[in-house]
Parts: sequence; structure tokens; C-alpha cells
Amino acid sequence: MSVKLIWDWRLARVYDENMRILDESEWGGVRTTTALVKRLRLLVDGRMTKEAQALSERFPDFQIQSPIDVPSWPKMTSEEEILLQDASIIFAEQDVADAASNPDFRLDHLIRATEEVRTTHNALESNLAEWVGLFLPSLDIDHHRNSIAIIIESSSSLDELRDSLKLADSNVEIASGDWSALVSLAGTVISAQSTLNALENATSKLAVDYLPSLSLLIGPLLSAKLCTAARGRNRLAMLPASTIQVLGAEKAFFQHLRHGASPPKHGHIFQHPWICKSPKWMRGSISRMLSSKIAIAVRVDHFGGQQWTSKEISEIEQKVGEIRARKNRK
Repeated sequence: MSVKLIWDWRLARVYDENMRILDESEWGGVRTTTALVKRLRLLVDGRMTKEAQALSERFPDFQIQSPIDVPSWPKMTSEEEILLQDASIIFAEQDVADAASNPDFRLDHLIRATEEVRTTHNALESNLAEWVGLFLPSLDIDHHRNSIAIIIESSSSLDELRDSLKLADSNVEIASGDWSALVSLAGTVISAQSTLNALENATSKLAVDYLPSLSLLIGPLLSAKLCTAARGRNRLAMLPASTIQVLGAEKAFFQHLRHGASPPKHGHIFQHPWICKSPKWMRGSISRMLSSKIAIAVRVDHFGGQQWTSKEISEIEQKVGEIRARKNRK
């Protein structure tokens, strides 16, 4: 006989194929908000209450069905509705607290904020360098791009700025309003750089704590990027090395699928010096080797293995050297 096991936080029932009640078990004793929160956690996780477990042992050949699909399922009393409402609020507050302390969520917010601030900083810095270049034609913009904001903010006039940069005199004049705006923009660039540094420091600290072996292998910032791209450490630990290799190259991969472009050989891991500083014909081999080591390192971190030390990193670096030597001989 086919039976259906149905339960919610209040009771569990077993129905036959004609939806007649065969057995029932109700949550007895004192019903408290704390106890109900625990029951709600079981339901959210897809687990059985004690009443449902008891009935499942009596009727082992059961099928699970939702109480929503049962018209005769008993409605809640006003007291039960109040109890459920109070417990739901506590349950939601706990979920918010758990999310706030979850390293995956924290890394995701840090990485997204860092990328937004970096984009803004780079745009403002480029605008500042090009703007001051109008008044100082002999300025080597590329050479002074990273320091120009600090020098401008510490100068009281265009002449003082020119002297600080040791540039030849020019006949270009600047209005006081333009100079004030230029100094203000320089201050904004410096503030954005300070914010960017703070975000990167926070990301690095969290990544080193959460992904120690992976951070030792490829650096904390790149580790955080891979973790975020994989949507969490658990999923990153489950991915094959071939997928880890191209994380961050999704656009290039879709171009390959849709238009037949060459498949990407690397995604975020291209930022690692072993890859980006190697000749182009070596990068594919190094990427494959490094992604396989990344897969092992993140599994060590996630499943509580023996944390890596400089010994493992030295061995991997030696493999990089072997790949380079082999490729150079060809």
C-alpha cells in the first residue's frame, strides 16, 4: 500500500492513497518560541521533526508530500499563529547574523566594493593626470601618474607644483577656480586610494584566515577573487581544476561557444606572476599545473587538512621552473 508522510512544525500525519488518515503524531508538551525556532530550522534544512521520524519508522514505505497540497490539513489557531510569528522573527534575525559572519558573504562584499572603488580611483586618477598635463605640457604623465595627486595637494600654486616636479617654465596660466578644482580632485583621488588600501587589507586578512593554504600559494587577494567567482569556498573546493583554471574568463568562454573564438586558457589566475610574467607559449601549461595545485590547496583549507607551508610552495615553484625549461628547449 502506498502511503504519504506529511508534516509541519505542529504535527505529522500518514495518509493512504485515498487521502484517509492512517496515523497522526502531534507536537506535545510546552510549546516555546525557542523550541519552535529549532523546529523551523529542521524544516528549512529539509529534515524531519520527531513526530515525522516516529511515523516514518512505522510506515517505512512512504512518500513525502507537502501539507500545502492537502485541503484537510488543520489550520493554525490564533495562539499558534502568534507563536509562529514570534519564532519567525527570531529565525530571521539569526539568519541575518549568520550571513554577516559568513566569510563567503564577507569576501563577496569586499571584492565587489574593491572593484568598484578601484574603477572609480583609476578613472579619477587618469582624469587628474590628463587635466594637469594641459597646464604642464612637459610633464611625463605615465611616470608621475601614481604620485601626482599627492604632489598637487601639497602645492599651493601651479608654479610650486612645477618646481616640485622640476619642470621647465611654461607660458600656460591657470585660473584660481581651476586650480582649486584641481586640488579638490587630487584630494578625492587620495581618499579613493586610502579606501582602496583599507578594502584590500581587510580582504587579505580575511582570506589568510579563511583560505590559508590557498593564500600562501597564490596570494590572499587572488584567493579571495577565486572564492567569490566560485560563489563560496565549498563550491570552489568541489570544482575540477579545469574549471578553476578559467574562472573569471566567462565572457571569453561564451565567445568561444557562440562564435568559435579560441577557448580561454586562464581567467583570474592569469594575474599570478608565474603566468603573467611567462612567455605566451608557456602560460597554458603553467595555468594547468597551477590550477591543479589550487584545487588541492582549497580542499586542504575547506576540509581541514594539514595547512601548507613554504615547503609545498617551493616544490610547486620548482615545477614552474621545469615547465619553463622544457618549453625553452622546444
